Amino acid sequence: MHFYLVTINIFLFSSVEPSLYNLSRGSFLYGTENTSRSWRIILIIVILLLVAVIVLLLILLIHFRRRIPKGLPLNQEVITAESLLFDFRTLKIATRNFSEANKLGEGGFGPVYKGLLPDGQQIAVKRLSKRSGQGLAELRNEVVLVAKLQHRNLVRLLGFCLEEEEKMVIYEYLPNRSLDNFLFDPIKRHVLDWERRYKLIEGIARGLVYLHEDSRLRVIHRDLKASNVLLDENMNPKISDFGLAKLFGMDETHRNTSRIAGTHGYMAPEYVIRGHFSPKLDVFSFGILTLEIVTGQRNNIVWHHWNEGTTLEVVDQSIADQCPRHEVIRCIHMGLLCIQSDPSDRPNMSEVALMLSSFSVTLLAPSKPAFVLNSSMRSQSEESRIDTDYQSSERHNSNQSIYRPSGQSINEVTFSGVEPR
Repeated sequence: MHFYLVTINIFLFSSVEPSLYNLSRGSFLYGTENTSRSWRIILIIVILLLVAVIVLLLILLIHFRRRIPKGLPLNQEVITAESLLFDFRTLKIATRNFSEANKLGEGGFGPVYKGLLPDGQQIAVKRLSKRSGQGLAELRNEVVLVAKLQHRNLVRLLGFCLEEEEKMVIYEYLPNRSLDNFLFDPIKRHVLDWERRYKLIEGIARGLVYLHEDSRLRVIHRDLKASNVLLDENMNPKISDFGLAKLFGMDETHRNTSRIAGTHGYMAPEYVIRGHFSPKLDVFSFGILTLEIVTGQRNNIVWHHWNEGTTLEVVDQSIADQCPRHEVIRCIHMGLLCIQSDPSDRPNMSEVALMLSSFSVTLLAPSKPAFVLNSSMRSQSEESRIDTDYQSSERHNSNQSIYRPSGQSINEVTFSGVEPR
């Protein structure tokens, strides 16, 4: 660590008219002795101030070095984010020592707790589990990315804590928790009428458009699913959990990776099979999520009903009698377009947003979806995020509901009717 001492030049301007005083037979310049004494006092004060500043800087440096664990790169992004640092003791008090009563849930990163700060602000504290396969890389990724992203359909980052062995991310508290708590609950699902479901689909689409095209960073989320969509007090959706997110160049079309991380059933075939990812990976996940919002079931197959012209039979029965038929069918149609086998056949998210906002836009007829998904319900534990860097593929074979994509290409005809055949 290098310290640069800034030379401080002190200029004293004085306008003193010389006055000679005759004392008996001699004379001298009045004030010379006093001026010299003043200069010595000023010099001593300046030296003391410089020493105090250097000591203060050393104390602060030692303090922050203790709070930031080894392995976390101290680049400019992290240094900028230091203003978001939370004290562990503050979070411990806010969450009542991370009590079970304050626990909101648990994900791939670890448990999430509700907290209350001294000023009355409610927060959500995501605490890295010591058993988690994830660590500093994911936490740094999440903090650096989300700190630079501001959108009404993205969860808002408040800060983070890196103290001793603790690694935590602090978000705004959203009282209605995650979408899956409503969507797949036999009682709570009735809260989601069709109007709310349509707004959920629109809001999630807007959030992805921002990530892919409108933010100063181009971001691919890579793990979009119902449990990573949080709901505020007005049931507005906010995309969360950016631990697996990737920055993507404006001129890039796709990128390769040997690390396949995400949730089975939501990952596109080109990503699972070849490690190729692009914004179309999020489009695929969005298509699956849209179909889940309409049907109220996890990864339910709608292709058979689409081909047979019985699309409305897969609509969630809690809204089947009150939803506009043309809107439901259009959302299913759009969802099927998003999960095409070939990424080039999928729309981008700005096109999806246009499909949702304008019914005058004509949609292409979809082909068979990329994956044939199990129609049976899977347990919550089976729908877990995986990471092949930390967990063996054999462990997840029993949880997979994925088969190779069909070779069928998209039918290059347009569709504008209200009933698919």
